[in-house]
Amino acid sequence: MIAKKKTIEVEKIVIKFAGDSGDGMQLTGTQFSDTSSLFGNDIATFPDYPSEIRAPQGTISGVSGFQVHIGKSGVYSPGDIADVLVAMNPAALKANLNSLRKSGIIITDIDSFDKKSLEKAECLTNPLEDGSLDDYKIIEAPVTSLTKKCITDLNLGMDNKSILRCKNMFTLGMVYCMFNRSLEQSENFITTKFKKKPELVTANLAALHAGHNYAYTIELLASAYTVLPADNKAGMYRNITGNQAVAWGVMAASERSGREIFLGSYPITPATDIMHELVKHKWFGAKVFQAEDEIAGICSSIGASFAGNLAITTTSGPGLALKGEAIGLAIMAELPLVIVNVQRGGPSTGLPTKTEQSDLMQALYGRNGDSPAIVIAAGSPSDCFDFAYIACKLALEHMTPVILLTDGYLGNGAEAWAIKKTKDLPSITPSLVNKDVKEWEPYLRNPETLARYWATPGMPGYEHRIGGLEKQEVSGKVSHNAENHEKMTLMRAEKIQRVKKFIPHQKVKGKEYDDLLIVGWGGTYGTIYGAVTELQSEGHNIAFCQFNYINPLPENTADIFSKYKRIMVCELNMGQFASHLKATIPQFTYMQHNKIQGQPFTIDELKNKFIKTLAE
Repeated sequence: MIAKKKTIEVEKIVIKFAGDSGDGMQLTGTQFSDTSSLFGNDIATFPDYPSEIRAPQGTISGVSGFQVHIGKSGVYSPGDIADVLVAMNPAALKANLNSLRKSGIIITDIDSFDKKSLEKAECLTNPLEDGSLDDYKIIEAPVTSLTKKCITDLNLGMDNKSILRCKNMFTLGMVYCMFNRSLEQSENFITTKFKKKPELVTANLAALHAGHNYAYTIELLASAYTVLPADNKAGMYRNITGNQAVAWGVMAASERSGREIFLGSYPITPATDIMHELVKHKWFGAKVFQAEDEIAGICSSIGASFAGNLAITTTSGPGLALKGEAIGLAIMAELPLVIVNVQRGGPSTGLPTKTEQSDLMQALYGRNGDSPAIVIAAGSPSDCFDFAYIACKLALEHMTPVILLTDGYLGNGAEAWAIKKTKDLPSITPSLVNKDVKEWEPYLRNPETLARYWATPGMPGYEHRIGGLEKQEVSGKVSHNAENHEKMTLMRAEKIQRVKKFIPHQKVKGKEYDDLLIVGWGGTYGTIYGAVTELQSEGHNIAFCQFNYINPLPENTADIFSKYKRIMVCELNMGQFASHLKATIPQFTYMQHNKIQGQPFTIDELKNKFIKTLAE
């Protein structure tokens, strides 16, 4: 009888799953994340896909990764460096070894380290034999052969290719054993996913249990590890990705505002999952139109907005460029429209599966004419729900397009989210014409917001036309008058600036400090917050200010900046938000820290930069 291993409690841990894009690493990582979330851990994930749909098998360019950070507390990002690396082949090991801490654990499939696989990974020698991994704890498991054996013995009549697709479940079972996790969640997932193919249910369950039993029998480690549940508030939680959260935020806004959803979009990585999520909710009344191109997508949404719908369009960087003229049309027509841009590396096709923040200038200025729009940015996957909701609220109440910026890191990443009740969310009051508006005209405005009153087709007495030519003030007739054009241009700009009165003031972490203020925006929140929090606990004079409202900036921005000796703007581009701050609040000097590698910041690299700056 095998003695029960000692269980060691750890505060948090980072695990990275890596293999060929066909090895199921995204599914494996997601299952481990879901199980940990159900256990009560805080989690943050980072899927890292190859840019090519099917890169050559066994090569570094074809490696797909999924990193998950689980903890009892302090989980602000997917983690800098892994404690455990699951590498399914030599290419996965080579591509990710530099992301594993020294003395970390490597779990690998020894069956994949043959001569052919080593050559594909451009390994001159076998890293398992040449001493290059002496600083790590290596667990060499015959994953392929044991998976084949356990499933072949069941006589399910499956071909070899189908059998080998179960390797990820064998590996998942090993990791569950290692971290003292229950198999129940994954058992239920497998049973539901393959319910129409019972042989796949049997095979995957067999592989999952075989991996768990193998890890337990050979005693992978002297001790099992467990990460205790987080001390979260009582409530109902679920794992949610940023793209799912955007879709849910839009649905909540639809219910709260009484406006039906229309999404007109064209598929583009990494934004397509928003469309996929809304398609699942036709029961809710969501109308989803997959257009033939980006321009058709946004134009259909503008038409739906004119008809009285909560109109949405989704895209990523190249698609936002194509939508530019139509965004200008919505600005001229002064119709509510939400444009969700899930940023990725550019320019052109660029890095479709990698993250970046390089569309900010495009969102702010990427249209002909002086045509300002509201621009906001989400800071975390669950944050995407709140800011999708806020984007809808601002668009409907101020009668203008709102651009919501997320990014690939947020859109594909996941975290635990406390499910909210729609009735507890802020009210949404669309700028609809009502009986209090006397002698209505298409461009008659609310004196407080300058939003025009929205009349939809079918309302007797409110027939009108709108379009892309300049409008005469109030009447909305086509106008070529020079003075009127200037007045209307300034009016539209002022309408955006008045939004300041309806958004919250900017906040700072560390008001008691006065030396270095770190400024970030959007998806950099988790890593910057983690770095600054650690430095503050170490006694450094540093504070943090994260922006979600980009245009207009919160009213108290300049007041906050005036309290610090130095300001450093950190962003995943060449300095676009820094340039925006220089243009809008020029009285301050802004230092910059930029990264343009298709990867998010890490806490360690930020801490090193901040410490060096503080010492200067």
